[in-house]
Amino acid sequence: MSPLPQAGIRDTALFMLDVFLPTAAKGPLIRRPRAEAVADRLDLDRRAVARMQKLDSKYPAGPLLLRLPFRKQALILRPDQLHRVLAETPEPFSSASSEKRGAMAHFEPRNVLVSTGADRSARRALQEQALDTSSPVHRMADSFLPVIEEEADALLAAAGADTGILDWPLFTAAWHRAVRRVVFGDAARDDVELTDMLARLRKDANWSGLKPRRDNVRAEFRRRVRAGIDAAAPGSLASVLRGKPDADPSAPSDQVPQWLFAFDAAGIAAFRALALLAAHPDQAAKARQEMAGDTSGGRNLPFLRACVLESVRLWPTTPMVLRQTSRPVEWDNGTMPARCGVLVYVPYFHRDGRQADSFDPGLWLQQDAMSGDPESWGVVPFSDGPARCPGRQLVLLMTSALLARLLREDTFALESARLSPDRPLPGTLNHFALRFRVSPA
Repeated sequence: MSPLPQAGIRDTALFMLDVFLPTAAKGPLIRRPRAEAVADRLDLDRRAVARMQKLDSKYPAGPLLLRLPFRKQALILRPDQLHRVLAETPEPFSSASSEKRGAMAHFEPRNVLVSTGADRSARRALQEQALDTSSPVHRMADSFLPVIEEEADALLAAAGADTGILDWPLFTAAWHRAVRRVVFGDAARDDVELTDMLARLRKDANWSGLKPRRDNVRAEFRRRVRAGIDAAAPGSLASVLRGKPDADPSAPSDQVPQWLFAFDAAGIAAFRALALLAAHPDQAAKARQEMAGDTSGGRNLPFLRACVLESVRLWPTTPMVLRQTSRPVEWDNGTMPARCGVLVYVPYFHRDGRQADSFDPGLWLQQDAMSGDPESWGVVPFSDGPARCPGRQLVLLMTSALLARLLREDTFALESARLSPDRPLPGTLNHFALRFRVSPA
């Protein structure tokens, strides 16, 4: 069969200029504050979505091969193509792409995301067991939710004791204290050095294979993760891994860093959701109404979970999904070659046109036969298919509980960002710059 349609040199260059390079500059593994600020100021994500729409109009018979001298690379342009790629992971669309393997080699070379065959199966099973993937309420929620409550209390006290201002440094410090307690237990609460060490390795990983690995830092980080597993408190995520040696095919010490890494993105989503609620009083009132009627102790807060999902729909924390073909793949319009990179630019699908620039948690709560839920038309806040984020439900549990505690007795007024229910939401939202004035409700 003939090859897939191929973009011209000019269109490939414009894609690189408007979509790939600005997204990569922000940092695929850890966000770069200066690049985020530039992207926010210039609304670069909106320009990237517009470029993708132009490519789709010009090449409607995708997937589209880019004209690159150094790599076979395909671009996904339609929801049906997206769903196929995600549904047919790991074969023939492997999540262990060359770029991802280069990045993960810096801090988790045996992680499930870059594993294949029996190793991938063992590591995915361990992830799903620990993260309780199939349950909306994690079996250890009784241990996790008090942690969220305590750290939210401390966060509000810190904001009030200072200037009444809640900003990103205060928020992320409190969030990571909660994350370390959930992952390892209370003894890890103040182990800021572990989080900082991972951040250094993730900064290197932003460059994938272009930057030499710091093997000594990685070895020390791995040693500390292993020690955390061995000393994990009952009721922590890592306690599920105790007794499993790193020689086991599940490679436990290479799975835990992904939790720490992914919870960072969850914190960004929660902070942006707080900004959305602060800028949309009617939606905040619905959240408080849900909280007032809650009898689940914070375990079942569908509206607040939907607010987090909306945050990730509007501003995806993983803007590029990468796959790589393990063999030639036939499409209606041609053949995708083996070892071809496959790129999904997520904001293009999330800013679909249906409430594209509005904050509408109801999208996730009201389904009908005509429109379906957002994921049916290409919105994938936690990816989808066999490689879907195994921590989706746990993230939604923790972030919704955090938002509920923050909103219970206080109001948050945005002192930054151009968010309003009366105008379209921006394509980019720099979480580093968000500031709230906190006052009693």
